[in-house]
Amino acid sequence: MFTRTVEPAFYDTDALGHINNTRLPAWFELARNDLFRLFTPDLDPRQWRLIMARMEVEYLAELQYGSEIEIRTYVSRLGNSSFTVTQEAHQEGQMTNIGRTVMVHFDHQSKKAVPIEGALRAALEAHVREEPVAA
Repeated sequence: MFTRTVEPAFYDTDALGHINNTRLPAWFELARNDLFRLFTPDLDPRQWRLIMARMEVEYLAELQYGSEIEIRTYVSRLGNSSFTVTQEAHQEGQMTNIGRTVMVHFDHQSKKAVPIEGALRAALEAHVREEPVAA
């Protein structure tokens, strides 16, 4: 599992005074960089080996300005050429959001999915975890 800490900025808030719901997908993408580096160590977009097939975010509680947010990133499903990245946002000890993104190992020249094998598969397996049961 990878962990990143985000310190919300004032501009991340909305008219209701909490963190705007559009910020979570951006923070989750930033936190996926750790997994992206398993595929493309220098994050060079010309060597990119992934595409996104699906993204969803569940909003369980409000996030507030003034407290750090911990984002936990792990693999919850590892298929032949695709995998599900699950991400949890935690603030002050409470899980506030959970996101799931289906990524596909992809050859952009041939426009086809590529099997996840060998050392890459082993690296991803090291980050496989079960999702928590939602309350």
